[in-house]
Amino acid sequence: MASPDLVWQPSLLDAGETVSVDRTFATLERIELDEESWVDHAPGWISGSDRLFDEVLRSRTWEQRSRRMYDQRVREPRLTAPWNARSGEQIEPPVLEEIRLVLSERYGREFDSVGFNLYRDGRDSVAWHADRIPKQIEAPTVCLVSLGEPRRFLLRPKGGGVSRTFLLGRGDLLVTGGNTQRTWDHSVPKVKEAGPRISLAYRHGMDPTAYPGKRVEEDVV
Repeated sequence: MASPDLVWQPSLLDAGETVSVDRTFATLERIELDEESWVDHAPGWISGSDRLFDEVLRSRTWEQRSRRMYDQRVREPRLTAPWNARSGEQIEPPVLEEIRLVLSERYGREFDSVGFNLYRDGRDSVAWHADRIPKQIEAPTVCLVSLGEPRRFLLRPKGGGVSRTFLLGRGDLLVTGGNTQRTWDHSVPKVKEAGPRISLAYRHGMDPTAYPGKRVEEDVV
């Protein structure tokens, strides 16, 4: 699918700004979810994020996946696009490679894949779930870079409980670490009105053959 038509209003504060990454992680705050789970939150980690939103939107081939629910297949309420280092293809635009290297150095993981998720408006969402990450990956780290209109990203313990809310967009970074991907669920709920948002999920140790199959039917947001 070519770049979809979107109603998109860039931020006036971001207009014309060069895309750059904060290598110092100056705004980063670590939040302990429990004794074994944590998230790092860095608001505005990317400058010029609205320009990057446009570049990512145009550079990807977007698809709408389907999944099986209650003995029938339904279309997922968002668009997606994958990238994996093993494909040999250069990730575009080039700043996404810089982000990959900066995050790999920071967290001591080789982030070798990126899942792109496009939420076109408030009707696009993802229900409560945990990422399907191979069991042999110990304490998986997932780095989420959010572009475009901020949306609520919720985290709660598996089985239910009090949720934590992060409003992610405009170049924010959220990193899940420790046992967060094993013992916590997350979601992006529907809202009455919202502008478009793109989420980039940097992962490590992922099998590229997983992308077209069942393993990513419930993808990170």
